[in-house]
Amino acid sequence: MNETLATSLVGIFGITGSLLLLGSALAMFRVRDALSRINVFSPATGLGMPLIVAAAYVFDLHSAGFSWSSLLMAVVAVLCLIIVSSVASNTLARSTVLSGQPVFRKTSPNRLAFPPEGVIDVESEEA
Repeated sequence: MNETLATSLVGIFGITGSLLLLGSALAMFRVRDALSRINVFSPATGLGMPLIVAAAYVFDLHSAGFSWSSLLMAVVAVLCLIIVSSVASNTLARSTVLSGQPVFRKTSPNRLAFPPEGVIDVESEEA
């Protein structure tokens, strides 16, 4: 691989991934409730971290040459980041709602506060 191309790809992937992480971290300070914080961090975990892994793989590819083990590690790392990110986001959002954390008044629409249309809420009828 051409050294200029490898350096450019590592720089583009690494800087883009880092900027996504930084942007998500800064945006977390601006949102007011836990659900919004979980939502704001998803671009960092879904795209930023895989871009950093891709930068590391391109760097390894350039410096050590192609190997199946490093390719497999990069693919597994990206897949694990995406799977763990989605499961963690769903788990955190569900626990936030079930714990009764307040939702910021300007978070709209708050569809989680009411049961879906056509679903009978048994708990509200018994109370």
